[in-house]
Amino acid sequence: MGVPPMVPPGPQNPLGPRALYLGDTLYRIHGTNGPGSIGGAVSHGCFRMHNAHIMQLYDKVHIEAGVYVVP
Repeated sequence: MGVPPMVPPGPQNPLGPRALYLGDTLYRIHGTNGPGSIGGAVSHGCFRMHNAHIMQLYDKVHIEAGVYVVP
């Protein structure tokens, strides 16, 4: 599956209103335009959040902040 170099802003953007890029990878913590998919195995490794939650988180982290994934 190819990943486009850019997805324009708007309601069809699958990343929602904010995206936190995890290093120089294709992995992100982001919102979604399909909130019913949160918690399902429908991505290629990204962490999807409700849009209101990613907007709150985005405002609290800084560039190069450490990310720990705890199962």
